[in-house]
Amino acid sequence: MNLNELKNIDLKNIDVKDLLEKLKNSELIKDKKFLTKFGIYFGSIMLFLIVYYAFINPKVEAQKQRINVMLQNEKQTEALKQEIILLKAKIKKIKPEYDKKSKLFHSQKEVEGLYQNISNFASINNLNIINLNKENPLPVSQGKDKNKAAYFKIPVSYEISGNYLGYLKFRRALARSNKVINFDKEEIKVVEGGGINSIGTLSIVGLPDEYK
Repeated sequence: MNLNELKNIDLKNIDVKDLLEKLKNSELIKDKKFLTKFGIYFGSIMLFLIVYYAFINPKVEAQKQRINVMLQNEKQTEALKQEIILLKAKIKKIKPEYDKKSKLFHSQKEVEGLYQNISNFASINNLNIINLNKENPLPVSQGKDKNKAAYFKIPVSYEISGNYLGYLKFRRALARSNKVINFDKEEIKVVEGGGINSIGTLSIVGLPDEYK
């Protein structure tokens, strides 16, 4: 085997035993320069392989894993962005209905706030609250199921006295509240001195979960 034949060896299909046998019978095996070069090349290749698999390959694999994690995170981020877009569209769609119900229904805490507002509005307009009482919630059914309350109506009875102009301002202040307040019944009488006495019932609406 000469040097040209050695160069033309297909490294992919190389048979090591066959190569060694050919080298033994080759004149190149007797060439010290060739042996020296071969040893250097072989040693270089072995050193490269050792360095590659001991140091470079682990870093390459770690980098591949980081890239895979990054790609997965990008996919998850894109999916979350799409979910956020869909949620925003859903919120925008149901917001009018939410605002309507939020304005209509009162929580128990908001009922206490209503008491405070009535007291404040009356005080500001020089009115006297003679009576203010929350009555028992009344279940209101809708649809076919008459045994299930769709919502509760909470009556609040009151008796207020003072001047008529102050009472009108009091009514206007309540009407401008963020929540819906219904005046179901009202009787106004003129009393001595030009004042008035108002006896009536207003009502608010609450969700079933709040007034079971």
